[in-house]
Amino acid sequence: MKKKKAGIMELRFYEVPQNEYVLALLGESWIRDYGHDETGLHFHNLMEIGYCRSGGGDLVLDEHSMRYQPAMVSVIPSNYPHITISDSEEGASFWEYLFLDPAQLLAEMYPENEFYQRDMLAKLTYKALFLHEWENRNLALLVRMIMEEMRRKRQHYVDSVKGLLFALITEILRMNEQEDIKVEPEGNARKVAGVSQIGAALEYVRIEYMHMIRVEELAQACHMSETHFRRIFESCMNMSPVDYVNLVRIQKACDLMKKTNDSMDIVAQKVGFSTTSTFNRNFKKFLNTSPYQWKINPENYEHKLLNYKISALKGW
Repeated sequence: MKKKKAGIMELRFYEVPQNEYVLALLGESWIRDYGHDETGLHFHNLMEIGYCRSGGGDLVLDEHSMRYQPAMVSVIPSNYPHITISDSEEGASFWEYLFLDPAQLLAEMYPENEFYQRDMLAKLTYKALFLHEWENRNLALLVRMIMEEMRRKRQHYVDSVKGLLFALITEILRMNEQEDIKVEPEGNARKVAGVSQIGAALEYVRIEYMHMIRVEELAQACHMSETHFRRIFESCMNMSPVDYVNLVRIQKACDLMKKTNDSMDIVAQKVGFSTTSTFNRNFKKFLNTSPYQWKINPENYEHKLLNYKISALKGW
């Protein structure tokens, strides 16, 4: 069984398309030799759900490595380090993926109860799941049905996918609740090395990016002193907590500029920048262009943000 790789940690940003509930990465372009050209684990800003169509190899989740084969399902929460490594002897593997924001779905499922939303989100993202199709046929069927709806995109597919995702979220919750999970209020249940130590802070930023965020608050979410938190965060992410917050805000700003005609002043305010000049300065820092130029021709610059890598030597 392969061990997890040493080296850099990569953060990969994905965006759910406008007016949809899931980003689906499907088709033959995902038949590939996974993992052998990567130098370390990676994690996502969204929950990843994978289905193995063919091939074999190892799926490394945090500190554990497990063999995969066709008809296996993976459910990996955001900010959870992992990597797929194809078996060289078996050749390329074929995985298809769904990326979704469980917080958004829970908000629609339970719109009148924010406390319940937070409780369910903590349980939903407590750990990664990896199972054979026969271990939970309902879950596997729901994953395949969502993928087929997104592949064919027939009339009313968005509504169909929404309903299937609600059922999928419920099935994942059932699996986790079977273990009588006791989640801390902040949802910081994974006490392991590496980026998972700061997972609660990353989740805090994901939810609260539009408000003023103090590093002290992030440290408290991770049950660390501020000094210790800063050291752990920078060793894992190769950037300061403040820079990470601003990176997330720039991601959200780009999404707003694609979907709305809001002025730059309004965009800056919505994503949490206190002044437009601060917004412009950070935008230039991460994309080497102004918000105005990006909005005129985003395809020239978007890859710089979507491929932005946060990497550092890991403390595994």
